[in-house]
Formats: sequence, structure tokens, C-alpha cells
Amino acid sequence: MQMSDVIADMLTRIRNANNAKHPTVDIPASNLKKAIAEILVKEGYVKSYEVVDNGNQGIIRITLKYLPGKGKVIRGIRRVSKPGLRIYAGCEDMPSVMNGLGIAIVSTSKGIMTGKEAKAQNVGGEVLAFVW
Repeated sequence: MQMSDVIADMLTRIRNANNAKHPTVDIPASNLKKAIAEILVKEGYVKSYEVVDNGNQGIIRITLKYLPGKGKVIRGIRRVSKPGLRIYAGCEDMPSVMNGLGIAIVSTSKGIMTGKEAKAQNVGGEVLAFVW
């Protein structure tokens, strides 16, 4: 059976591993997921990610990040635009997550980026997810 929403699957795997306090989580690889993982690393929500070659499409192994005392860095992660209901935002009305404490991950014509980067580059696009 083919999965219809691979981004939601990725975010759910990260959320579940984070709640269970696992050190790493494995996700089937794609270029879109690599771009999202890169943003999560750059913004400081996860420690690192690596692409492991398994002979097929590969696996993205994400190393999760925790605060001292096993506190979670990712408090919440939510899919916004779904296959059944796409959500788009122009550069003027880019959503703010938790009054600036979180990030919006946006797919633009210039690639996958955060909402702040999209606003700075004056481009809009599909709002993929919120992370806080």
C-alpha cells in the first residue's frame, strides 16, 4: 500500500520518538525529507541527521536533542497543509508560530525554508508544518 502523506509520516515518527525519549529515529529518505531535516538541525530542534544507504532509497537517521534532565526540545510538531486541504501563504501573511517561539516550514519556489526566510526573500508558498 502506498502512503499518501509522507511528510505527516515523518513528523509523526519524530513526535513519537521524541515522546518516548528515543535517541534516534529512522525515516525512509527523500529529498524533501532531507530538506526538512536540514531545517530542523539548522534551527536547533534536533542534533543531527545522516543518510544511511540501505541499497534501496536510503534511510534518514535523525538524532534527537534533549534538554538537561531529559526535557524535550521539540514541544510540538504539527502538519499544516495536507493532501486533502492545501494551505498557502503569501510573504505578507506568513504565519507566526507561538508568537515567534516556533518555526513554520514552507515549501516555496526557491526551495524548502522557514517562514522567516521566506518573508525575508519575499516569497510565499505552501505551509508544510509548524514546529515549536
